[in-house]
Amino acid sequence: MLPVASITSLGLSRLATSGAIILTTTGRSRVPKTKVLLAEDHTVVAEGLQALLKDSFELVGVVHDGRALLEAAERLHPDVILTDISMPLLNGLDAIRQIRSRRPDAKIIVLTMHGETSLAAEAFRAGVSGYLLKVSPGEELINAIREVAQGRSYVTTLLAKDLIALLIEAGSPPRGGSVPLTPRQREVLQLIAEGRTMKEAASILNISPRTAESHKYEIMRVLGVQTVADLIQHAIRLKLVSE
Repeated sequence: MLPVASITSLGLSRLATSGAIILTTTGRSRVPKTKVLLAEDHTVVAEGLQALLKDSFELVGVVHDGRALLEAAERLHPDVILTDISMPLLNGLDAIRQIRSRRPDAKIIVLTMHGETSLAAEAFRAGVSGYLLKVSPGEELINAIREVAQGRSYVTTLLAKDLIALLIEAGSPPRGGSVPLTPRQREVLQLIAEGRTMKEAASILNISPRTAESHKYEIMRVLGVQTVADLIQHAIRLKLVSE
């Protein structure tokens, strides 16, 4: 659970009271507001972000897991997507890769508690345009959305120097790059680590239980492990789930 201090540091003065998933604006403006889609699995944080962003942008939707993000991005066509990395059903990085494969022009910002520069570098390799931390000031988030909406990139000042140094290292591999898992195997691994049965995983992924089991055993073979506990540890190291 994200500490209250992290929410306060985003400059949130109050929480939005609306519980609706799809939000609309009624105000008129000569210049249309930037349409933002928010993906955040912590309800309190999501409501706080709504309160922070609603005056500057048109918040077209709020979703709470990676699979809902895929559907909403396809349906709502936002100008900017603001997403966390750690989310249930499908983590933010894999969701970003799928969105970018479908919409190469998608503009995506990561807002996360993960401050490792290697993870930020992986996010940019996945196709994001911006990366901020949840301890960043609220005004910085607003500025980042405006910059990305204009087609520019944005990196929080808390990471910029170290991230630039890391990105310019020739041949620098992303975190977890040595683990040869396919996108589907990563999806199955995350669901296993979240405690889903193979029947549940099959339903979520729209595949047969037998296929899900086959993916599970192939993952165990590739990773060289024999227990579900070992699989969970690998999922944590790959940032597919939080500890």
